[in-house]
Amino acid sequence: MSTTLTRARPGTPSPPLRRLGHLLVRRRRLVLALAALGLVVAGVLAAGTVPRLSLARFEAPGSESDRARAELAARFGTGTPDLIFLVTAKNGTVDDPAVAARGRELTARVAAFGGVAEAASYWTRGASPTLRSEDGRHALILVRVPGDADHVRGTVLPALVPRVVGDDALVGVRAGGGEEVFRQTVPIARQDFVRAELLIFPLVFVLLWLYLRRVVAALVPILAGIFAMAVGLALLRGVLPFADISTFALNLTLAMGLGLGVDYCLFVIARFREETRLGRDRPEAVARAVEHAGRTVLFSGLVVAASLAVLFVLPFDFLRSFAYSGIAVVVGGLVAAVLVLPALLASAGGTFLLKRERPASDTGFWHALATRVMRRPLLTGGAAVLVLLVLASPFLGLEFGVADDRILPASAPARQTQEVVRGAFAAEETDAVQVVSSAGVPQGYPAALSRLPGVAQVDSAEGVFANGNRIGAGVPARFAPLPGKDGGWVSVVPSAETMAGDPADLVQAVRDVPGPDGRLVGGYPAQLADYRATLVDRLPLALVLMLVVTFALLFAMTRSLLIPLKATLLNLLSLGVMFGAVVWVFQEGNLSGLLGFTPTGTLDASIPILMLCIAYGLSMDYEVFLLLRIKEEYEKNGGDTTAAVAAGLQRGAPLIGAAGGILALSFAAYATAQVTFVQMLGVGMAVAVLVDATVIRAVLVPALMRLAGPLNWWPSRPPRAAATTPPR
Repeated sequence: MSTTLTRARPGTPSPPLRRLGHLLVRRRRLVLALAALGLVVAGVLAAGTVPRLSLARFEAPGSESDRARAELAARFGTGTPDLIFLVTAKNGTVDDPAVAARGRELTARVAAFGGVAEAASYWTRGASPTLRSEDGRHALILVRVPGDADHVRGTVLPALVPRVVGDDALVGVRAGGGEEVFRQTVPIARQDFVRAELLIFPLVFVLLWLYLRRVVAALVPILAGIFAMAVGLALLRGVLPFADISTFALNLTLAMGLGLGVDYCLFVIARFREETRLGRDRPEAVARAVEHAGRTVLFSGLVVAASLAVLFVLPFDFLRSFAYSGIAVVVGGLVAAVLVLPALLASAGGTFLLKRERPASDTGFWHALATRVMRRPLLTGGAAVLVLLVLASPFLGLEFGVADDRILPASAPARQTQEVVRGAFAAEETDAVQVVSSAGVPQGYPAALSRLPGVAQVDSAEGVFANGNRIGAGVPARFAPLPGKDGGWVSVVPSAETMAGDPADLVQAVRDVPGPDGRLVGGYPAQLADYRATLVDRLPLALVLMLVVTFALLFAMTRSLLIPLKATLLNLLSLGVMFGAVVWVFQEGNLSGLLGFTPTGTLDASIPILMLCIAYGLSMDYEVFLLLRIKEEYEKNGGDTTAAVAAGLQRGAPLIGAAGGILALSFAAYATAQVTFVQMLGVGMAVAVLVDATVIRAVLVPALMRLAGPLNWWPSRPPRAAATTPPR
């Protein structure tokens, strides 16, 4: 066993983090008491945070569709329906007198319900064919409930839906529509996360015990994860007065809290054990663990937080919520690993050590693997890159689309309703594109819109049009402006086939048709199109910021220009594999039977962008650890990069493998979810972590560093061989 240690220069002060370690050792009882008190306070604040989290919509504030929505409400007192009731005749058709009377009575009852601004149906809207199924057995009641998502989904719909849904001798009534779909998504997603966490905790404990071989050592990282979750939610309590935080941020807090708590604590515990094996006494071992592993953890936390912070440049509360929650849980993880854990090691460090510590070896499997890779870096590195590019290739077929009811399990009532609507109705009345203008609607404009491919019919004050022809009078009063207002509007109803594809194409086609001055195009398809367009427009800025900030942090850590560039390229490669897996599974439908979801042939843009930021930050987690380990060996051996890489991999790879496996398992547990968004996050993140912790770190890092040689550390100068002294 090597017992050589770097000798400090006479009169040289200890590094700041080592001094912090010694302070934590001296004040360990105070630190632990404050941590216990802080956990209690954080728990109380966290419990108050959860009910204050908000529901969110996919909207682009200030966009054309957002302005159209405001104009429709202000000038005409109307807008996009939030809810539908599917009325099914038990016998005959919805045109039978008794069923029609029952339908009108239901419509009136819904319209009179508190919080409902308007309700219309097949029987009150001139027997519009878009509101009647092709076989005549079903008809729709459309309901508009104004207000934010919390009011609609949290107050009105829970009271209204149970009073209307049900069966009698004449009809059966079921609820659906966008707001009802997402209202049902939240509790199911929350159940998914709770069930996954209950599965994860015992599995993570077993894996930690297999790696650390001590019960206390295996338990503490899990407790650190709980501490990180509590602190993260407590910090969000301070943000809530100034920003809306989505309820889905709670799910991210649970997922990342445990993962980061385990990762960061493993780094510190492993370094403490290593320093102890070298003959350090416990206080010095703790201090040096804080100095080296603490530095790794701090840089890693900064990189993860910076990656998530780029979500702030996107003008959507839904995505910004994940930035707030992610950064907050990183803070909790840092406090647990860098401040609380060292004090615990100083107090009870013996319970973290093996009874028979194996001597650390400078050679072994990982050293031999790194040596073999670096003998033929072009061959081994090229083969690894080729394999990863093949795995990433499905990403080239990425198609963005609309998230709909199929994110829910088949047993969800809202999805069952929407399945009937999708299969039995020729058009999607609830997804109409609305065109509003303060200058009114010129004659011939509705007919021109009805000629567009994918349009089932156009409703207007002039009449109902299909394929350029007037097919009915419609309900002209529906398009009359409010008293004292002027202008006009039309409703462009898309076919079911159009909504099954990408409705953004129809929105653009409507906007391209010459029309009245000052017109605004809105409605649900336009909202989704504007949301995606804003997201795509801002995404390059977010990516540039993420790359620049993480490059700067890695440069500050390594004083090298090439290493941050190499790390960035490798991380992008692992992200490519992650997105390749997501497209292959969730867009193309492979493994859909095993995972139990329904593929739609497209992906919603929001979740992949969230995954991009999380995965990029977590990938840098292992990059930072391995680079600092290699840099430490490089400075110790006097500037031999090849030897430093082999030694760094030998000392760092087992820990990276264990931490990566545990983190991947934590995310993979979410593949058991019923909501497709949650499954996508779990599968994608597990793939990214596994690829990063294995092929990237074990093969490509040594291959590229061997090819670069001395340029790895440019513009820094090679260090001199370090003097040594036996351990104290």
